[in-house]
Amino acid sequence: MRIGIVCYPTYGGSGVMATELGLGLARHGHQVHFITYRRPPRLSAFHENVFFHEVSGEDYPLFEYPPYDTALASKMVDVVKFENLDLLHVHYAIPHATVAYIAKKILLTQGRYVPVVTTLHGTDITLVGNNKAFAPVVQFSINKSDGVTAVSESLRKETCEYFDIERDIRVIYNFIDFDRFSKSDKDHFKKAIAPNGERIIVHTSNFRKVKRVEDVVQVFKRIHEHTPSKLLLIGDGPERYAMEELCRKLELCHEVRFLGKQDAIEELLAVSDLFILPSESESFGLAALEAMACEVPVISSNAGGVPEVNIQGETGFLSEVGDVEDMARNALHILSNDETLQRFRAAALAQAKRFDISIILPQYEQYYEEVLTASTMQVL
Repeated sequence: MRIGIVCYPTYGGSGVMATELGLGLARHGHQVHFITYRRPPRLSAFHENVFFHEVSGEDYPLFEYPPYDTALASKMVDVVKFENLDLLHVHYAIPHATVAYIAKKILLTQGRYVPVVTTLHGTDITLVGNNKAFAPVVQFSINKSDGVTAVSESLRKETCEYFDIERDIRVIYNFIDFDRFSKSDKDHFKKAIAPNGERIIVHTSNFRKVKRVEDVVQVFKRIHEHTPSKLLLIGDGPERYAMEELCRKLELCHEVRFLGKQDAIEELLAVSDLFILPSESESFGLAALEAMACEVPVISSNAGGVPEVNIQGETGFLSEVGDVEDMARNALHILSNDETLQRFRAAALAQAKRFDISIILPQYEQYYEEVLTASTMQVL
């Protein structure tokens, strides 16, 4: 099968998942064409059956912003025609599903029909909760897709609550490629971070307000008051400076490391003892799943799809959004002794294995086949 994948080439969950999905499909013998404005971070080396098509926008004095949507639609049409794609898989309703509909209409005038699968990742849906002006376009784009998937049952329900959806939405969870994410022996690395055997706490995000990184620091402060520990903050974003200021105010500078964006995040997770994810909104919780794949238990909020990943009292604990006291108590329980920590580690790994790419990838392949079969005679 020849598949076009359209995504944001970022470190965020949707870009990572789209890239890993494409690489997995290529290993299964499919021909995969990435269509985006920059090479995705995890597409850094040559891969058989993988092709990259850059969308370049032109600056014109007439436009305040370059017309990216128009350039993307044109590139989609070009790649579908000349690479003879069987299907387009777009990640995010805005703008990718909308642009894919335009490309599909153009191709139809040339006697070519290409079905479109849209995967909803969360922000494209919750955005409408904050700005109703986007609702008509998002709803139209979802309903005009040939197939729609959501990364959690929570997101599927939320989508149906926000919009008048005329089609089924298939839940296909995010996944882990255990060739990348697995516990490894990094004792020398761990000693460099925690030379006196301190517990290592970790958080990774894009440092937006919705991630509530301040709660991470406040939870860590309470942990550190009871047990020697270090905090690794991975990622970058608009809240980073405020978090650096908070650490200075709380006199935690020597215990907290701001590591910025990291490609090999698995190496840091491999030496960690606990992961904190206090977000007020998470469609799935991919960062938590990556930690669990490295045998790291999770302290999280109960937002969105996180409870579908982090199992209360088994792989970690769930708390109400903003309840840093409860999160700290739960964290200290897990870290109280090595036996308890090991029990949570084992459960976290077992849960993560349910999301292995070898289990999830065939679900996408089957769905592609269903969409192709159903759209053979379809007319817009």
